[in-house]
Amino acid sequence: MQSTGNILLIRPANFGFNEETSLSNAFQNTVDTPADAIHIEALKEFDLFAKTLIEKGVNVLIADDTTEPIKPDAIFPNNWVSFHADGKVILYPMFAPNRRLERRMDIIASLKEDFDISNVIDLSGYEQENIFLEGTGSIIFDRHNGVAYACLSPRTDKMLFEEVCRLLNYTPVSFYSYDKSGKEVYHTNVMMCIADEFAVICLESITNLPEREIVLQKLISTGHTIVEISYEQMNQFAGNMLSVKTSTGKNLLVLSASALKSLTDEQRQAIEKFAILVQQSINTIETVGGGSARCMMAEVFLPAKNR
Repeated sequence: MQSTGNILLIRPANFGFNEETSLSNAFQNTVDTPADAIHIEALKEFDLFAKTLIEKGVNVLIADDTTEPIKPDAIFPNNWVSFHADGKVILYPMFAPNRRLERRMDIIASLKEDFDISNVIDLSGYEQENIFLEGTGSIIFDRHNGVAYACLSPRTDKMLFEEVCRLLNYTPVSFYSYDKSGKEVYHTNVMMCIADEFAVICLESITNLPEREIVLQKLISTGHTIVEISYEQMNQFAGNMLSVKTSTGKNLLVLSASALKSLTDEQRQAIEKFAILVQQSINTIETVGGGSARCMMAEVFLPAKNR
C-alpha cells in the first residue's frame, strides 16, 4: 500500500526556532514573539492537527516529547525514523546535532505492543562521517511501484540513499532541486508528494532538464497523474502533503491551510478526483519550524499483531 492509516505524532515539549538547521532550511523564519508564546501556539496547532486526523478516521499514535534534553524540532519525527511493511525500522543520520537527540528507542518499544518489528537498522553511525539521510524528509517512497525519489542536498547523501533502496528493494531516482534563489531544496518532501494515483511536484525546481525528464517520465510510467506546483506554491508548503488512509479505507491528502490556500481550483479538482483534502492551520509550526503537515507525520506501515 502507498498509504497507511497508522500515523505517529510527537507532541512537542520545547518547540522553537532551531539555529542548527536554519542555514540549510530556507523555510525557517525568526519572529518577534517570545519563545514561550511560540511554544504555546505550536501546541495548540498540534492538538488541533491531531484532533482533525482522528475525527477523519485516522489511527493517530501520539508520543510526548521529553522535556530534557531540549529538542526544538521533535514535532517532525519523519526525519529520524521510518517503519516498513516487512517489519523493518530504519533510524537515520541527522544533520543537526540537536536533532539526533530525537531518536528514541522507547517510542519504538511502545510500538511493539501493537505491531511486529523484525529488525531495527541503525544508520545513525554515518553522522560521524558527516553523511546524512533524513528519513522520509529525504526520501519519497512510491511503495506500490518500488521506486524511491530523493533530491540531493547536505541532508540527503546519494550513496546512503542508494544503500537504503538496496536494503528495502527500491529503485533509486536521485536528482537536484533548487529554490528560486538557487539554493538546494533541503528535503525532497517539500517539493514533491506521491499518492497512489497522482503526484504533486514542483518540476521547475529541477533545473537540470535531463534530470527533470527522468523524474517526470518515471512518475508517468508508474501511472501517476501529475499535479505540477510552482515555486510560490512550494514556498507555501504545497508539496509537503501526505496521502493517508482512514479506518474505512478512504483516501485523504493531509496538508496545511496555507498549502491548500495556495492551490488553484484546477489543482484542487485534479487531487479531489482521487482523495479528500484535509487541512489544518499550522502557521506557527510552518513559519518557525520550517516544516509542514507531512513533516509532522511518521507513517507506521508495520504489520499489526494478531490479537
